[in-house]
Amino acid sequence: MSFLPADIKEALDNLNYNYITEIRLRRGQPVTVEYKGKYSYINAFGISDNRRGAITSGEIEPILNSATGGSVYSYVEQIKNGFITVGHGIRIGIAGEYVTQNGQVQTIKNLTSLNVRIPHNVEGCANYLVKNLFAESLHSTLLFSKPGLGKTTMLRDIALSLSNRGVNNILIFDERNEIAAINCSGNGFNLGDKVDVVRCNNKKNAIASAVRAMKPQIIITDELYGEDDISAMRYAADCGIYVIASSHISNKALLKTMPFEYYAELVGIGLPPKIYDKNFNTYCSGNSDNVDRTISVGK
Repeated sequence: MSFLPADIKEALDNLNYNYITEIRLRRGQPVTVEYKGKYSYINAFGISDNRRGAITSGEIEPILNSATGGSVYSYVEQIKNGFITVGHGIRIGIAGEYVTQNGQVQTIKNLTSLNVRIPHNVEGCANYLVKNLFAESLHSTLLFSKPGLGKTTMLRDIALSLSNRGVNNILIFDERNEIAAINCSGNGFNLGDKVDVVRCNNKKNAIASAVRAMKPQIIITDELYGEDDISAMRYAADCGIYVIASSHISNKALLKTMPFEYYAELVGIGLPPKIYDKNFNTYCSGNSDNVDRTISVGK
């Protein structure tokens, strides 16, 4: 979090980083944070429900420049998608003037807002899913929900759980470097000792090569969207590989066309997912799981 202005960092130091999931910076407006699932302002002492005395964000460009280590241009391909991913798997959404050419976004200028999303390593959050779907055998499974309900966090914990259980050769396609969050020193989240990570900017182009080279038993990846992503997962399934993935798509008719045996709908932070079979018949449901949150991001 070193890229944030000093007054914001000092305010955040008064909070428990375990419970910070978003920091929203809007030019000339009070800074807000999502803390324990609730949006609040921040002042010099921490969070507040009153915007009076709240810290106001200044210009946005210097913050983005700091987050990229002074090399915004090296992130240009990510910026075209409206966000960048920096150290510790932190994703920064970018709002401003989208510059397009031939119908494609080329860059974003005149920045007005940043949405800093903080990943967390919540070991045990996938226990309910692992117990009910993977206790005796493996199954291709899709996690789906609206944004912000912990799909990537749960994929991370599934990888760790299956690795610790002795499942061999788990291949993670980390398109946005958010699941593993590997930095330049090779360090990232703990995923166990049976996991290989492929960082790529396109699942379709990378998956065939990685399948041949790494011989995975399971592929884990996030944010499936579009026919290219679905085709890549279908290719893996045709090769006899189990696929565990996530998506924002909630149209069940569309989801049923995908190559998955089970679907898990995330319904809230700390709540067990609703699990359906491939025909969207309810497979099982249960009570809330209480898990301890652990600090997962440096300051």
